Amino acid sequence: MDKTLWAIRYARENDIPCFGTCGGFQDIIIEYARNVLGFKDAQNAEYDPYASKFFISKLDCSLAGREMTLNFVAESQVASIYGAVTAIEQYYCNFGVNPECIPLLISSGIISRSFCVRDSRVEASVTNPGMSSLVASQTCASASQND
Repeated sequence: MDKTLWAIRYARENDIPCFGTCGGFQDIIIEYARNVLGFKDAQNAEYDPYASKFFISKLDCSLAGREMTLNFVAESQVASIYGAVTAIEQYYCNFGVNPECIPLLISSGIISRSFCVRDSRVEASVTNPGMSSLVASQTCASASQND
């Protein structure tokens, strides 16, 4: 994971386009938590279930294999990329942003306005404050969206 986090940091610091979905989204959150927010022990519960600070934790309810409608804020970077304010996407994992970390991630600017919490699920998109090259989403675009 160290090389992945290094590549994400390099992209963030050098305004190089970086797009992450699902696991890539989670890695972008971990990199940001460690190198921008200063949580050197930030971890993903899937990789290290005994870590002291989870920024990515197991979801209370599995989203794996489910398709859900995502709603984007008009004029957000994600809406611009999709060319729409909604999309139906597939979820592939059982881990997501730790709800306890959401306020910090929002206030730091890494989680954008294209964010919502439903029940115990977190759907989020990431934008890099002050830069347009870093985009991530907890969902993965389905093949039908790219036809």
